[in-house]
Amino acid sequence: MIPDGITLAQPHLNFYDFGPTPFVALPDEQRVSYCLYVPKSFVSADKAARRHWRLIVAMHGTGRTAAAYRDHFAAFADAHDCIILAPLFPVGLIEPGEMSNYKRIKFHDMRFDQLVLDMVDLVGRRYDIDVSRVALFGFSGGGHFTHRFLYLHADRLFAASIGAPGGVTLLDDSRDWWVGTRNLRAVFGVDVDLEAMRRVMVQMVVGAEDTDTWEITLKPGMPGWMEDANIAGATRIDKIASLKAGFEAAGIAVRHDVLPGVRHEGLKVVGAVQDFLADAVAASRA
Repeated sequence: MIPDGITLAQPHLNFYDFGPTPFVALPDEQRVSYCLYVPKSFVSADKAARRHWRLIVAMHGTGRTAAAYRDHFAAFADAHDCIILAPLFPVGLIEPGEMSNYKRIKFHDMRFDQLVLDMVDLVGRRYDIDVSRVALFGFSGGGHFTHRFLYLHADRLFAASIGAPGGVTLLDDSRDWWVGTRNLRAVFGVDVDLEAMRRVMVQMVVGAEDTDTWEITLKPGMPGWMEDANIAGATRIDKIASLKAGFEAAGIAVRHDVLPGVRHEGLKVVGAVQDFLADAVAASRA
């Protein structure tokens, strides 16, 4: 129920559809879920006002701190008329204890890019906002997901913030997925759309002290190992630099933020990400 004295422009919504929402299972794939932050100012937004609202997807890392990212974007959402969507892809989907399921987009019978698009479209219908193009942020494991999603669905993004991935897929048609993009059509049924990627505002962000390599150096026999798995460099700083070089060589503009004093600490990059997204949201409305 909606508290007395509040009139909803969308009467099908209820009290728990605003503010920080509960996690909700995706109807057609109940192994995964999502939560939202919906500013209270949306409660009375009419159809004309809703045209200006934007959806920002915040993808968690390996630690699955989806609600923490959602909450850290709440003030931004209030200030910029945005809804925040935070997917949750649990550890142990299909394979007990498996932690990286979503990072390379496809895992067994699951396509995590399509699951995120299903969530986006559900939110668009429920709140009656334009989700034809959204912003996507991810740090660490979320950074893995974000740049690979960009290769597949640039037409659905107005902004992509790629935070400190431990492994990158280079824009490289001489190597196969996941190291490069040569066989993207064979794996996913699409080709890289460089023109669409050039229309997306892109940020790459990493801490200047993010130099540990113990978790991200792949060796034969490890999950995800393939030839040239480490070609982009040893540290996350190196990998971001290699990814950026490939984007820029293809004519894709990149904002590159290397944050002083920051290690591999996702919540400490949120301020720089929000600076970027403020410009991207404004540009999307223009």
